Amino acid sequence: QVQLVESGGGLVQVGGSLRLSCAASGRTFSRYTMGWFRQAPGTERDLVAAINWSGASTYYADSVKGRFTISRDNAKNTVYLQMNSLKPDDTAVYYCNADPPFPGDWGQGTQVTVSS
Repeated sequence: QVQLVESGGGLVQVGGSLRLSCAASGRTFSRYTMGWFRQAPGTERDLVAAINWSGASTYYADSVKGRFTISRDNAKNTVYLQMNSLKPDDTAVYYCNADPPFPGDWGQGTQVTVSS
């Protein structure tokens, strides 16, 4: 059974930092490009960052470029998202999944709230 468990979210002030973690099991995720997605109320779920299977190649949405860093530890089946210089627009539920995502694999996500 596939499980993606996101953690590390919380309430932070503008300019603060958070580190999200995604623990994966039930699939050989080390073979896949993995991504972090986010969804704010009333909006679609969008990809914000992705990392290929080896970690050698990354992608960032323009809105987070220079502030967020994605990484992975295949030995631990874990993907991370370091988020710095957070802004109110970063407020959303954050999810991880393969990129492109497996529709049935979405976890509960972790809430990130940036207060001004």
